[in-house]
Amino acid sequence: MSATTAPPRRSAQPPAVAPARRGGGRGRRWVGIALRYALLLLVLVITVGPFVWQLATSLKGAGENLFANPPDLIPNNPTLENYAAVAQVVPLTSYVRNSLVVAVASTITNCLFGAMAGYALARMRFRFRGAVLAVIVATLVIPFEVILISVFLITRSLGLVNTLPGVVLPTAVTALSIFIMRSGFLDLPREVEEAGQVDGAGEWQLFRHVALPSVRGQLAVVGIFSFTFAWDDFLWPLIVLRDPANYTLTVGIQFLSGTFSRDQAVIAAGTMMIAVAPLILLFVLLQKQFFRGVGEGAVKG
Repeated sequence: MSATTAPPRRSAQPPAVAPARRGGGRGRRWVGIALRYALLLLVLVITVGPFVWQLATSLKGAGENLFANPPDLIPNNPTLENYAAVAQVVPLTSYVRNSLVVAVASTITNCLFGAMAGYALARMRFRFRGAVLAVIVATLVIPFEVILISVFLITRSLGLVNTLPGVVLPTAVTALSIFIMRSGFLDLPREVEEAGQVDGAGEWQLFRHVALPSVRGQLAVVGIFSFTFAWDDFLWPLIVLRDPANYTLTVGIQFLSGTFSRDQAVIAAGTMMIAVAPLILLFVLLQKQFFRGVGEGAVKG
C-alpha cells in the first residue's frame, strides 16, 4: 500500500490588505474633497466678502460703526436713507441715461462688428488671415493706458471730445469680442454652409441666416462683457468728457467723495447703485445664454 502524500498545507494568509488600502484611499479622497471645498470657500469669501460688506454699509443708519473690527455685516436698523441722499445730491437720471447710451451702444457695436470679424477669420479664406488674427490676439496683452494718448489725439481730431460717441469709440469693438465670436463660428459644420450655397445663398445671407443664429450663446457672452466694461469704465470717460451734463455714472458719482467725504454709508450706497445693481440684473436676465456660451466654448477648447 503506497503511502499517499498529503497535500501541502497552505501557509496562513496574512491579514487582508485590500480593505485597509480601500480605507486609506477613501480617507485620502475625503481629505482632497475637504481641501477643495475649503479652497472654494476661501475664494467665495474673497470674492463676495467686499460686496456683502459694501451692501451692509450702504444700509446702515446714522450712529452705527462702519469700521467695526470684526466687521458688522448685519445693520442694527437697516435704512434706505443713504440711497435717497445719493439721488438728492447728484442728477442720477442724467448720469444713468448717459451710461445706458454708452453701454448699449458699446454692446451693439461689439456684438455686430465682433461677429462680422469673427466670421471672416473663422470661415473665409484670404491672404494673411493668420497674421491678422495674431495681431488681434496680441492686442489683448496691451494695457489701454499705453495707447491712451494716441486714442485721445484721434478722438480730438475727429471732433468727438466731450461727446458720448467719443466715449464709445475706443470700445466699439474689442479683440476679446472678435476672439470669442471666432471660436463660436469655428464649430459650425461645413455641410450647413454648403447646403446654403447650393440653395443660392450668398456670403452675407449665410452669415445672417445660418451662422449668426447658431452662436447666440457667444453673443450673450460678448454682450455681457461689453456692457459690464462700458458701464464700469471710469478712466476714459473722465478724460474725454468735460461737460457735467455728459458725465456717466462712474464719473458723476465721484462728487459723492467730496460732498460726503465723512459719510461712507452714502458713498457705499452710490457705489452699489453704479456698479452692482444694473450688472446683477443684466446677468440674471442673460444667465442662461451666458452659461450656454461659456459651456460651448469650454467643449470646443
